[in-house]
Amino acid sequence: MSRVPLILCPGLLNDAALWAHQTAYLSDLAEPRVADLTAADSIPELADRVLASAPDRFALAGLSMGGYVAFEIMRKAPQRVARLALVNTSARADTEESRDRRMQLMEIARRGGFSKLPLQILAGQMHPDNFANEALRGICLGMAERVGAGGFIRQQTAIMGRPDNRPGLTAIACPTIVVGGAQDGLTTPEIMGEIAAGIPGAGFTLIERAGHLTPIEQPVAVTALLRLWLRG
Repeated sequence: MSRVPLILCPGLLNDAALWAHQTAYLSDLAEPRVADLTAADSIPELADRVLASAPDRFALAGLSMGGYVAFEIMRKAPQRVARLALVNTSARADTEESRDRRMQLMEIARRGGFSKLPLQILAGQMHPDNFANEALRGICLGMAERVGAGGFIRQQTAIMGRPDNRPGLTAIACPTIVVGGAQDGLTTPEIMGEIAAGIPGAGFTLIERAGHLTPIEQPVAVTALLRLWLRG
């Protein structure tokens, strides 16, 4: 059986380590590659970069910021996406409160205080039990260190400028699954359910004991769902 090209889009302060379990354990079904979402400061440009290096047709999964990029790819080139997985993400535009908070964090990073931010951000993302796990915390802090202050500022700038993707949900026609963390306080079950309700025929699963970084917090469950999704 031929393997499906699979593009995995990470979130804020994430890199390929976010999808390490999925990359390893989906390789019999797919040809996974993880997109670099640190090199531009707008969602449309990041989507263009992904599309420029992607095969003609591929499966697409995105977490959080990676989901915003996935929505943009669906807007620009829906015919190239064979199936779509939206993980811990939102179809909504940024709120004014969120933008203000992002501006504050970016200013801290510009003034040389970036090293203090990842642990603070991570504490608000992960399920408390997972945040207490030193190994999981170390993976996440390692990703943040590799993204760095410059990448963080570019990512936050891109996130602030994203559009409201809710009006386009009904146009998504490829097989789609929506996966969230049951204890995600950022892209809450309500926000994820809104996406699933808007996309015709979308599957929707909430994973227990997971916050905002479900592929790391509950990797086996996410990989199992993606296997079913890839198999159709």
